[in-house]
Amino acid sequence: MTCLLSLLLCCWPTYAHHVLGRPAYSLNEDSNTPPSLAVEAQIGEFFITYMVFPAFPKAGEAGRLNLYIQGIDEDTHFNGEVSFSVVDDSFFSDRVEVIGTQLIDDGVYRQGFIFSENGKYIIRAHFDTNTDPYDIDFPLQVGEPSPLQPLMIAAIVLLLSLFGANLFLAKKSHIAKFRMQNKSRTKDTQL
Repeated sequence: MTCLLSLLLCCWPTYAHHVLGRPAYSLNEDSNTPPSLAVEAQIGEFFITYMVFPAFPKAGEAGRLNLYIQGIDEDTHFNGEVSFSVVDDSFFSDRVEVIGTQLIDDGVYRQGFIFSENGKYIIRAHFDTNTDPYDIDFPLQVGEPSPLQPLMIAAIVLLLSLFGANLFLAKKSHIAKFRMQNKSRTKDTQL
């Protein structure tokens, strides 16, 4: 009987409320989950590292951008202001919205965000040195990407290809008819 009871307790379903040893109910934009985007680049006289938290930002939920700006020659960080803005990455839009200006905090520029709509966005970080202005653009996907977008692009390419081939064949047919009519006219005039 105790063996059966032990077997039942071992097989009883348990539901985890921890992710990698951390309580799942406390995960937010300040948690140490991996970023969804980590970009490293050299721009002018700086090394730039950019990260987005949480791993998969969603509309209506808080997120955070971390920007590290380190000098190439020195082991120092850029210490000025960095302004962050959002550029709508949709095809027919040119909306730009400033989301904040940040000062360095422990070697990092941290900018929080909340997007009201899912979509593709461009985050622009702007800062000025004594000699040059810098604009750094980073892509950001908020919410699930649309599964229809690649299909729509493929359908448009296919339709344009068919339309182009149809125009080419119609023109070729028209030229062939014109040549045939010219040949028959030249034969009639020779007789």
